[in-house]
Amino acid sequence: MSKAEEEQAAKFHVGDVLLAPAYGNLEKPFTGKVEKVYENALLVEIVENAPADQPAVNEMNHRAIVRMADVEVIQAAPTPEEQED
Repeated sequence: MSKAEEEQAAKFHVGDVLLAPAYGNLEKPFTGKVEKVYENALLVEIVENAPADQPAVNEMNHRAIVRMADVEVIQAAPTPEEQED
């Protein structure tokens, strides 16, 4: 993984809430919560979507794979406090 890819992957964490653009059968952008971080993509649970897209979201089991370059974090996941030894 190149340094630029590592920096991009470090921007995203499990639990982040993000805004993703429409793709595939989805006609409108949607809000999702990061479930898994891959090298260049994210597995997200779709938490908010346009009513017209609901049949497609149901068919996708409320999950989507999105490219990191296409999404914007709108709420960062809470960071666990580091434990002191």
